[in-house]
Amino acid sequence: MVQKVDVRARSAAPPEAVYRLAADSSTWPDWSPVVRREREREGDARGVGEIRVFHNKGRKALTREEIVELTPNRRVGYVLLSGLAIHDYRASIELAPDGGGTVIRWCSSFEPDVRGTGWLYRLVLRAVIRRYAEGLAAFAARPH
Repeated sequence: MVQKVDVRARSAAPPEAVYRLAADSSTWPDWSPVVRREREREGDARGVGEIRVFHNKGRKALTREEIVELTPNRRVGYVLLSGLAIHDYRASIELAPDGGGTVIRWCSSFEPDVRGTGWLYRLVLRAVIRRYAEGLAAFAARPH
């Protein structure tokens, strides 16, 4: 059964600033639970097709993701290639102007590998994605 996670956060930063961080996976260790990032494969000139490997705080397993969509100042889409006991994971970071800031909507869908574990993965991923979204929102709003 398909599971869905939908998290929202608000940043005082404009969409362009938030997008720059979300689209550039080398910045993720600055604002997320990612402690180290490696590029396994380069993407095209915009970055689509990049495969990135994340070493996450508190996890021994690595997550491998591929960027599948980059719509400037609006959306970053990616899929999980490996690292969790789920499949068909697809996520998007959607950005919408909100006054002088940005509403960040980070949503994902997936199916668990083991039947009956979807609710648990949904709870865990909701908490993790909330940390990512709030970290992105706060970091983007800081002067750099």
